[in-house]
Amino acid sequence: MSQVMDPIYLTKGIRSMFYMVTPNESSFEHVEDVPLYVQQATPFFIGLMAVELVVSLLKDDAPVADFGDFVTSLSAGIISRMPALFARSIEVTGYIYVWNNFHLLELPWDSAWTWWLAFLGVDFGYYWVHRFAHELNIIWAAHQVHHSSEYYNLSTALRQSATQQFSSWVFYLPMALAVPPSVFAVHIQFNLLYQFWIHTELIRDMGPLEWVLNTPSHHRVHHGRNEYCIDKNYGGALIIWDRLFGTFALESHKVVYGLVNPINTFEIIYVQFHYYKYLWKSFNRYTTIFNKLGVLWKGPSWKPGKPRLGDHSEVPEVLPQLTVLMMTGYILYSLTSFGFIIDQRPTASMWELLRCIMMVMLLRYGYMTVPGPLAGLIEASVSLSLLYWGLQIVSQLVSVEKKTA
Repeated sequence: MSQVMDPIYLTKGIRSMFYMVTPNESSFEHVEDVPLYVQQATPFFIGLMAVELVVSLLKDDAPVADFGDFVTSLSAGIISRMPALFARSIEVTGYIYVWNNFHLLELPWDSAWTWWLAFLGVDFGYYWVHRFAHELNIIWAAHQVHHSSEYYNLSTALRQSATQQFSSWVFYLPMALAVPPSVFAVHIQFNLLYQFWIHTELIRDMGPLEWVLNTPSHHRVHHGRNEYCIDKNYGGALIIWDRLFGTFALESHKVVYGLVNPINTFEIIYVQFHYYKYLWKSFNRYTTIFNKLGVLWKGPSWKPGKPRLGDHSEVPEVLPQLTVLMMTGYILYSLTSFGFIIDQRPTASMWELLRCIMMVMLLRYGYMTVPGPLAGLIEASVSLSLLYWGLQIVSQLVSVEKKTA
């Protein structure tokens, strides 16, 4: 407890969460000397989740999560760390084996150049770990756990798979040909810690940093099940890989979170392993070996005759709750306005003018969409309506002024 209250421990722990550490303070000669940064971060996980909850309540926002979802995320986080009871980590264990037996070059462990090379190498490796986890069904079976929450908050970051680490370690092995295990062991932890704080809706935009860093806005897109969000923004600490390899998407329409086909349960064993059962059934459903292998090594949306990653246009259209509420309100307002016009009420012009303004705003911010060929016609008709009802109001005001005079 005294360590948690130590200012030096606190500042270094918080900086570790944001990858704001220097090579000098995080370089070690032996793997055994590398701190267990992820385990030590538990108080900071709890503290930041508490801050997020308080800030959200002060902003009068909707709850950042419900209790069942929160508990499920924590349970998944605990289960995902259980393999560490048997080995330091599967990534580090596999890495050490390749280093001990096959490394071609030994970069100095205490060099800042080695530190920064490992930073880039681990983040580049994570990009491909993450991308393959979405593009290969057999790995998606593990990774889908992380996407199963329909909320987006800091507890979602803890919703990790118990099985994904059994495949992810392979992607980092090329680094073991030159980068010492102690340096790798530092960055594999910092890369994971960095990704905790980006799981929030409280931080909206980070300005120029959005060009280089993976931010909450970029990662919200990654967790969305809107069509424009599917298979986008795989980065860990950096977003540059997505920009380079064509998997980047900006946050535009309101993001709806969760799996394309929601699982609608908080049962943790089901959350962790249900997709393997689905894979087995799909594998047995097909008769040809090519289709059977396709189930495992193509994308989650793949079906015979479809592209390798499936057809994203077939993703069910989703509407955010806010969009539903706004459209419902707009429809009710429109019906009321039409009634006023039919009754020839004096205020009908004002109601209809406001309705047209509302429609313009809904179209502008993506809460209402129209087919491309009709977009020009809709814009023209709304513009004429605004002009007409605006003139009607002016005419009414002039008429009232004359009567008063």
